[in-house]
Parts: sequence; structure tokens; C-alpha cells
Amino acid sequence: MRSIIYKIVPATLWQDARGSGEFKGAAIDLTDGYIHFSTEDQVKQTAALYFAGQDGLLLVAVDGEKLGDELLYEASRGGALFPHLFATLPLDAVIWEKPLPLGADGSHVFPELDQ
Repeated sequence: MRSIIYKIVPATLWQDARGSGEFKGAAIDLTDGYIHFSTEDQVKQTAALYFAGQDGLLLVAVDGEKLGDELLYEASRGGALFPHLFATLPLDAVIWEKPLPLGADGSHVFPELDQ
């Protein structure tokens, strides 16, 4: 069974990654020195806390098993273990990418998260 992790990313930034074949990270990732991901249980709260009201986002599902030892789970928000990638994200690890639109109430409308 795959270990699927999720990244919320602006569509324009993701388009740049498609062109280069790897995702180097968003500004916060570059500042922190690793790419922030969320598990299925964490991703909706991540969207609410850090991407509230932002349109033009994608939700990217990644096969964590393909990331090897560069993927570490570290304590973060409330002591929960969050996946952090200490490398660039190779696009061959991406399972899918889907729009993450805003609903009428201003919160993000999530697609089905498949495992």
C-alpha cells in the first residue's frame, strides 16, 4: 500500500515545476530548507490555516514511498508528525494533481483523497 502525502501549491508555481521536471518548493519551503507536506488527516487544516481565501491552488498527491530517506516525519503543529522532504520533489513521484477551488463559503473544496 502506498503512503500518500499531499502538497498544496499555487498552480502557477506548479506549472514551473512541470517545465523543469522537479518541484523545488514554495517560498516557505525554500526558507525552511525542506518541502512541507501533509497527510490525509492534516491537509484540510493546513489549507484552512495557511491558504485561507487563496484561489488558483492545486492539491498534489505524492507517493511518499518513492521519496526514500529524504522524507522525514517530524513533530510540528500540536506535536503531530508532518512529512517533510529534504530534497526536491521529482515529478515521477506525483500520483495526481487536482484543482483546489474555493467554495461559496470561502473555504476550499477538496477532491476525493484516495489511498
